[in-house]
Amino acid sequence: MSSGLLGVHVGPGSSAAMGRAAERLERALADSGVGIGDEVVMPSFAAPDVAHAVRAAGATPVFADIDAASFCLSAESVADAITPATAVILPVHQFGHRADLAAIGETARRHGLLLLDHEEDESPAAEILRRQANAAFLSARLRGVGTPRVATGASHTYQQYVVRVPGNGRPDRDAFAMVLRGKGIACRVPVQTPLHRTPGFRRDLWLPETERAADECLALPFGASSSRRELQRLVSVCNALGGLLRPVPRQGSGRERSGARV
Repeated sequence: MSSGLLGVHVGPGSSAAMGRAAERLERALADSGVGIGDEVVMPSFAAPDVAHAVRAAGATPVFADIDAASFCLSAESVADAITPATAVILPVHQFGHRADLAAIGETARRHGLLLLDHEEDESPAAEILRRQANAAFLSARLRGVGTPRVATGASHTYQQYVVRVPGNGRPDRDAFAMVLRGKGIACRVPVQTPLHRTPGFRRDLWLPETERAADECLALPFGASSSRRELQRLVSVCNALGGLLRPVPRQGSGRERSGARV
C-alpha cells in the first residue's frame, strides 16, 4: 500500500460526536482498501471508538506507546510495532496536541504504509484562541502538578487541559482528584484504562509511557468559556493541595518521584 495522508477529523464533546467521528474513520479505512488481514498501528492511550472503528473496517488494531510530553503516538514505538501485515499508521492528536507527523510520516514512507491523520479538533479559531489563553493562564500559575507541555514546532489547541499528578501513580492521582471533587472541582481521568488492557482489545504488552500516563493524568475543568474567576479558583484549590506533594524515593532506584499526601 502506498504512503499518503488523509485528514480524519474528530470533534470534541458528546458521545454522538465521537460516534460520527468513528464512522468517518471506518469509511476512510474502507475507502483506502484496508480490511481483513491488515494491521493498523495506533496508540493504546486513546478512546475506544478509534479501535472499534479499526475493527469494524475488518482490520486489527496494533498498539504502540506514546511520547511522554505530548501523549501522542511515539515514532520510535511505531517502528517497533510494524510487521509484514501492517497497512496503516494512525496517530491520534491527543487532547489538542498534534502528533509528530513528520517523524511518523517518515516511518510510513520508509515502509510504504498509509498514514491516516486522525484529527481531534474542528473548533472555530476564536474558540481555540480563548482556550490557548486560558491554558497559558493556568500553566503560569499552577504549582505541584505537571502542566501540559508543547513540543517544539508543535501546536496545542487545548481541547482538554490535562495535568500529571506526581506521586506513586494511580492511588495518589485518585486521592488528589477525590479532594478536588470534594471542593467542587469537576475533574476527571481522561483515559481510565489503556486499550491494550481492556477486555475487548487485551494484549500482552508493556507500554511504559502509556501506563504512566493512565496512572498520573487528570483533566481539569476548562474551556473557552471559563472565566478568570473560575480559573483562579481552580489554581487556588490545586496549589493548596500541590503544596502537600513532596518527593519520596522510588524503591530499587536512585531516581526520585513525588508522593501525594492529600
